[in-house]
Amino acid sequence: MVVGVTLALIAAVGYGLSSVMQALGARKAARENSADHRMSTATGAPSLRSTAATAMTGVFIVGAIFDVLGFIAGAGAARMLPLFLSQTIVAGNLVITAVLGIRLLGIRLHTRDWVAIGTVLAALLILGAASQPHTAGATPRSLHWALLFATLVLVGLSIYGVRRMGPAGSVTAGAAAGLLFGAVAIGVRVLDGIDPFSLPTMLADPAAWVIAIAGASGFYLHTVALQLGAVNGSTAALVVGETAAPGIVGVMWLGDSTVPGLEWLALAGFTFAVLGAVAVALFGSAEAERSADENLAIKTGLDDKSFTVPADCSSLEHRPESRTAPAWWVDNLSERLHWR
Repeated sequence: MVVGVTLALIAAVGYGLSSVMQALGARKAARENSADHRMSTATGAPSLRSTAATAMTGVFIVGAIFDVLGFIAGAGAARMLPLFLSQTIVAGNLVITAVLGIRLLGIRLHTRDWVAIGTVLAALLILGAASQPHTAGATPRSLHWALLFATLVLVGLSIYGVRRMGPAGSVTAGAAAGLLFGAVAIGVRVLDGIDPFSLPTMLADPAAWVIAIAGASGFYLHTVALQLGAVNGSTAALVVGETAAPGIVGVMWLGDSTVPGLEWLALAGFTFAVLGAVAVALFGSAEAERSADENLAIKTGLDDKSFTVPADCSSLEHRPESRTAPAWWVDNLSERLHWR
């Protein structure tokens, strides 16, 4: 149990750092390609070229490394702990994303934001506390195939929908990414060929393909969500998707259960987690509009040498009309921390 909890904590830190690093990469790529009309679709959504340019930035690559670290640690936790508990701890990356976003992304959190974030985390902790350890057992192969089919449908609908929605699709992309990451956790939990280890058995299991397809598609949709803006809102939606869905599947089909007599507590935790995440998404609407303008380079007044920092991104010592920073602002994180 201790090893599993430790792995879940490592996953939370890795995913939290990854979200902020990838958001920085998205902003950097948007500025460097501000004159390229191929960076967005007709609806304003990021094009594949834009996402590829974002993925090639150095800071994004660092974020991807943290993503891999988080995935490996989270996979280990999913095998050792009930999905309620492992996914709840991993959801702690929301706090890391929010706190680092203040310093590195210039995001200003109000009291209502902290209350909403605290509600999400507290509710998820309650949800985890109301669960009890799962009992290992074989799962029917039909469940593995059903999981693969659901994953393919979700990938197709979410990518199509986000591209149609344009800048308004940030939170939707985050939620879809969360559901896909939840599918990864379920796939890891039911994957055959782990103990005893057998590579042929593992590769023949549909759950292995779920892990690959959902992992790659979730990574893409998470990147798109960060490009569109609303880092905290999309991350909150992601957290609920990757926590609630595996928890429900775990209870219904994988043998996870609540502590006898605490079913009401689990229901309360789930309800407040969803409501808290919706609040974070709604409160982040202003941030979504500002960040989308920056990331898709449709804001006027930008040039190759400098860009204007939004009014909530610098200290009160600077007058709004003088809040500018060099174009390499996002590349030098240590200087960024002192510039405020």
